[in-house]
Amino acid sequence: MSGATTRGAGTLPGDPPGGRRALAVWGIGVSVYFVAVIFRTSLGVAGLDAADRFDVGASALSTFSILQLLVYAGMQIPVGLLVDRLGTKKVLSLGAVLFTLGQLGFALSPSYGMALAARALLGCGDAMTFISVLRLGTRWFPARRGPLVGQMAGLIGMAGNLVSTLVLARLLHGVGWTAAFAGSSLAGVVVLVLVLLFLEDHPEGHEPRPVSHQGAAYVRRQIAASWREPGTRLGLWVHFTTQFPAMVFLLLWGMPFLVEAQGLSRAVAGELLTLVVLANMAVGLVYGQVVARHHAARLPLALGTVGATALLWAVTLAWPGDRAPMWLLVVLCAVLGACGPASMIGFDFARPANPPERQGTASGITNMGGFVASMTTLFAIGVLLDATGDDYTVAFSAVFVLQALGLTQILRLRGEAARRERERLVASRVETVHVPA
Repeated sequence: MSGATTRGAGTLPGDPPGGRRALAVWGIGVSVYFVAVIFRTSLGVAGLDAADRFDVGASALSTFSILQLLVYAGMQIPVGLLVDRLGTKKVLSLGAVLFTLGQLGFALSPSYGMALAARALLGCGDAMTFISVLRLGTRWFPARRGPLVGQMAGLIGMAGNLVSTLVLARLLHGVGWTAAFAGSSLAGVVVLVLVLLFLEDHPEGHEPRPVSHQGAAYVRRQIAASWREPGTRLGLWVHFTTQFPAMVFLLLWGMPFLVEAQGLSRAVAGELLTLVVLANMAVGLVYGQVVARHHAARLPLALGTVGATALLWAVTLAWPGDRAPMWLLVVLCAVLGACGPASMIGFDFARPANPPERQGTASGITNMGGFVASMTTLFAIGVLLDATGDDYTVAFSAVFVLQALGLTQILRLRGEAARRERERLVASRVETVHVPA
């Protein structure tokens, strides 16, 4: 016997309730991600200082961020599997321990090699945060809130970038390298205590269904099933194509570009980096609301962001004379602020394509995209700067190559992903209407 069931608009069977309790628990998880982003982006305001401290050139300087992102990207699928298997609390706790030790180690490193090892450790811990926060959101909030919850997590992460740009930069030039980085590592201890004391993986009555974990067979099954979904692959390429221009700019090369190529003071360059972060936060709120209400807007928003970013970079690099005007740099930084929110749309393709027990793995695959692109571009810019005698126009042209590759894959996958998503939507509507009485 079956009967009709009345549910809230957009609510699926078995959805968690959300509410204040969900917001409090999710807030603890996001605080870990917030601190991880502060640590991750701390090198962006200390790049020139790091070059002086360790006496290295552009290629060696870029190796800091490349190694950090290499570890981060390489950890995404393993972390996704760990989150699906062990739960959010254990993985977030381990991540907090690792990135705190990495930040402290970077503060105390007397040599370039030890500093590299510290950044790798930091990248490993950082890799465990965002996927865990995404899974926490799917466990505590209704599915219809997914896009907004994801964008809010990204927005709070960008607030961490803002802290590193404004606060850590001042500390660095006020109290010095060791005190600034060592002092900031205390934030990692604080969030670790919060996780251990108060975080819960899921609300009562919404435990995930048991999944058989059979070693390598389980790993292969999770990865293969996630990858077979075109929505997962489309999510990866959306993330790949949208995230990296801003990531590269904020993580390392923005400050040198603005100071050395555009002749700005560090103070003014710092204000422009801050503008990228503020624009990211503002656009994130808009994109989250739009996608939550209109799923069809996902791809136009992503493609529009890619097009606007490419156009502004092209105009900036091709501007006649040695330097672009300030108004153009302001517009460029404002547009770069849309890259982070656009990259979050990738998860809005992967999330509905996979069941709850595969969310961590699918998110890990998606999250690899932007960081692989960022790592590749960071390396390419460093090599091209050394090869051309610091010609930033040639070096930053690497952005267009990665965008072209990603755009080709997005256009190739969009049709199949849309068809599969329509099929799942029809199936979920049937399940919602006809459930056992």
